[in-house]
Amino acid sequence: MNTAHLNTAGTGRMPAAVRAVLADATARDDLYGPYDLEERLGAVLHTEVYARLGGLLGVPAAHTALFTGAAAAFEFCLSGLALTPGDRIWTTPYEGVAQLTALHALRDRVHCALEVVPLRADGELDLEWMAAHLDEDVALVSVTHVAATVGTVGPVEAVGRLLAGHRARYAVDASHSVGRLPVDAAAIGCDLLTADGWRFLRGPDAIGFAYVAPALRSLLSGRAHPRPAPAAVAALHEALAHHAAAALLPWRDLEADLRAVLERTPGIELLTAGAGGSGILAFRHAELPSALIRRALARRGVVVWKSVAQETPLHLPARGVTTALRASVHYDNTPEDVTRFDEALQDVLRELREDLRKEDLRTRELRAREQDSPVRQLAAASGPVAATRTPARRGHLTLLQGAAS
Repeated sequence: MNTAHLNTAGTGRMPAAVRAVLADATARDDLYGPYDLEERLGAVLHTEVYARLGGLLGVPAAHTALFTGAAAAFEFCLSGLALTPGDRIWTTPYEGVAQLTALHALRDRVHCALEVVPLRADGELDLEWMAAHLDEDVALVSVTHVAATVGTVGPVEAVGRLLAGHRARYAVDASHSVGRLPVDAAAIGCDLLTADGWRFLRGPDAIGFAYVAPALRSLLSGRAHPRPAPAAVAALHEALAHHAAAALLPWRDLEADLRAVLERTPGIELLTAGAGGSGILAFRHAELPSALIRRALARRGVVVWKSVAQETPLHLPARGVTTALRASVHYDNTPEDVTRFDEALQDVLRELREDLRKEDLRTRELRAREQDSPVRQLAAASGPVAATRTPARRGHLTLLQGAAS
């Protein structure tokens, strides 16, 4: 069954050419081993993929590096930073749990302070707060370009301008923006930018990359870091070429269409804040569990993502959100995908509400039967029964204050 894949922010569908490269490289690795594959792919693995990454991020190819994922790149680079107990680290409520774990590890290692930049009422980062509290004790600022769970776009270039001239190192998580939004690391002014290859770039799993500014290049020298498999590198190389070609073609951005469906659906609360543009919309239903909705949509061939509070521990729990749903669109989606989502969502909500109504009726019937039972009737006729309690036998020694020894 063909699906309406509205989860590119989670796992993008690999184009046929990317799948073919991944399958061929994996088969060759299996038959002849990694050395043969590395010799066959030498130029791709050692120069060409970095040239494409540099072009994607607007930086020199030599300033890019490959990792097994954005979180691995972030953790590795942070582990090499030399901070002191008097330093301060800034993060945001949109920080993902993997990056937040690395920040906590850095804080615990050097015994410095970890502070959270507040959000404005509209969900945007409070730049005025940052300007008022920025000093030379701030050694690291970590910002998410696009919030993974709700799709809010962060003002990463404005933050870069604010930090210019200060000692703070600036890290940007672009996992949910690269491939969907233009990402220019030089224009952002960051020292570190990390991203995954399997989301909007539609590459393979277990591969990510980073831009590491010259001031931080020493973090990579002489230290072994987790590297992706050669087959994954070859597939990412192909995905980057496919993305560059697709970006030049006209395509219809369906985010507004998707938003319209959610806004006109009774019971749906849209959780995404800000002006939009990320292709990601988060929502939940006032009564129905997100897990039931996701599974019911999947049975109808519509793929969305279920977010849980632990993914952004500083954000969703603070909003009283335990679980939510996330739909994302990219250039491989069609208007028919949104129409299918709309029809499936209305069917699912109607079906689940009917199930809840039937469950409520069954519950009330059971309660009525209990009230009509002979035991209940006899108890009602006999009047209230005095509660009795048999003293529990002590099986242990209790020491009371002031008791004789």
